[in-house]
Amino acid sequence: MWIPIQINESSPEPLYHQIETQLRSLIVSGQIDEGTLLPSIREFAGSLSCSVITVRRVYQDLESEGLLRTKQGTGTFVAKVGAGERDEYRRVAVQEALESAVEVGKSVQYGKEELKELFLKILNKKYLENEGSDPK
Repeated sequence: MWIPIQINESSPEPLYHQIETQLRSLIVSGQIDEGTLLPSIREFAGSLSCSVITVRRVYQDLESEGLLRTKQGTGTFVAKVGAGERDEYRRVAVQEALESAVEVGKSVQYGKEELKELFLKILNKKYLENEGSDPK
């Protein structure tokens, strides 16, 4: 199975974290269904041009979160994610991204009102680009 993970080698973010974040998002959003067999660690590492240790860490971290399960001799599968769990994972992912954005804003001396104004401008722009995709 091909998994659409995009790696940015010039990013300061560690490789395992880039992969883990994107794979978590694909699972939580339902783009990779429950029960889907993921590529072997070796196969996935080869397709991403990274080390086996990196992919092993990603699989272990997501398994400890309950998003993956490994059956010895069979492979690694996407675990069942309940609606409540899915909503919590989504909320945490968005919250972490927003907290990070606020920290960056503060580090360059953006004030609270400037951040709020910029956020609303970006939010409106993004939803206008995808007109009709706004669920509310």
